[in-house]
Amino acid sequence: MTPMLRKLDGLSVKVDDVIYMPSLDAPDERPHPFVYFISIKNESEERVTIRGRKWVVREDDGEVTVVEGDGVVGQSPVLGPGENFSYNSYHVTRGDGTAEGAFFGETEEGEWVFTRIPEFRLTVPGWA
Repeated sequence: MTPMLRKLDGLSVKVDDVIYMPSLDAPDERPHPFVYFISIKNESEERVTIRGRKWVVREDDGEVTVVEGDGVVGQSPVLGPGENFSYNSYHVTRGDGTAEGAFFGETEEGEWVFTRIPEFRLTVPGWA
């Protein structure tokens, strides 16, 4: 059974940068790697442990890839009021598209909360 989720006011996500990075390993069927830099900021009154994430990558050709997993880049960061956590990771695509999603967290009281990852473009440069 999925726990009830509450959007936690004050918990927010900012996409700091998105960079096309052709030097990264990418499979032949998804040859375009994009590195993204994310900051999760907790301006709520509650301490939150980030427990998981869900990404939805929509390619302009119509293909949709959903990526779900525990934690964030192998960690479960604990964010007290006023704290933030920044990281970078990457998606590989066949071509242009968008990415968006959500982070899921747990408060000290055991309540499950979430915040959205705003949509951002993945645009393959003309020189690639």
